[in-house]
Amino acid sequence: MCSLIYGGGLRLEECLSLRLKDLDLEKGIITVVMGKGNKDRQTMLPASVQDSLKKHLASVKALYNKDRINDNPGVQIPVSLKRKYPNADKEWGWYWVFPSNSLCKDPYSMNLCRYHRHPSSLQKTFKEALRMSGVPKKASVHTLRHSFATHLLEAGYDIRTIQELLGHSSLQTTMIYTHVAGKNKLGIISPMDRDDIICESRPLPYGRVPLPDCPQPEVQLQEAAVRTAV
Repeated sequence: MCSLIYGGGLRLEECLSLRLKDLDLEKGIITVVMGKGNKDRQTMLPASVQDSLKKHLASVKALYNKDRINDNPGVQIPVSLKRKYPNADKEWGWYWVFPSNSLCKDPYSMNLCRYHRHPSSLQKTFKEALRMSGVPKKASVHTLRHSFATHLLEAGYDIRTIQELLGHSSLQTTMIYTHVAGKNKLGIISPMDRDDIICESRPLPYGRVPLPDCPQPEVQLQEAAVRTAV
C-alpha cells in the first residue's frame, strides 16, 4: 500500500478504496474513482511495484474464490449500482485490491459484506516502521503523498501536471509543495556533494599512492584543490 501511495500520490482512503477494475497493469495507470471532491482522475502505477503487486493480487484472487465457493456476501458497492446490477458486488472487477480479512457490516446498508482494510491497520504499521527506522522527524502515511509531489517538483515536472496527478482542484494547494522543493534557493550543487569530483580513485600529481574511492573529507578536499590548481 505504501508503494502505491508514494508511487501514485494517492490519499490513504483512495488507496484503500481501489477496486481491481481501477488498475491497468499493462498501461501502468491507476484510476482513482470519486476521489476528494467526488472527482475521478488517473495517476501512474509504478513499474517497480508491479511484481510485488501481482503476487499480492494472487492472494486476493484466492480470497475472492473462497468467498464465491462459500457463497459469502459480496463487497460493498454504491446502492445505485447494486440496484442496477444486483450481482456486481460479486464480480472480480469490483473486488477490493486491499480487502479486509473478515466480513463486516456495510456502514451504509448495514448488510454483511466484504469491506476494504481499515485505515488504522496501515497507520499503525507505518508508525512502527518509522520508529524502527530511527527517523527523528514526525511523519504519517500522508507524508508519502507529500513526498510524491515534492520529488516530482525537484525532478522538474510541470506544476499543473502534478496538480492533475494529485487531484487538487486549486493550483494554490499544489504550489505549497514548491516551498519544500525549493529549500536550496540557489539551485547549485556544492563541490563537496559532487561524487564525480570528490569520490574518484586517481593518483595525485605529486606521486602519492592512489586514494580509495571515498577518502576522508580532509583528503578529499586536498585532492580536489590540487586537481583544480593543475
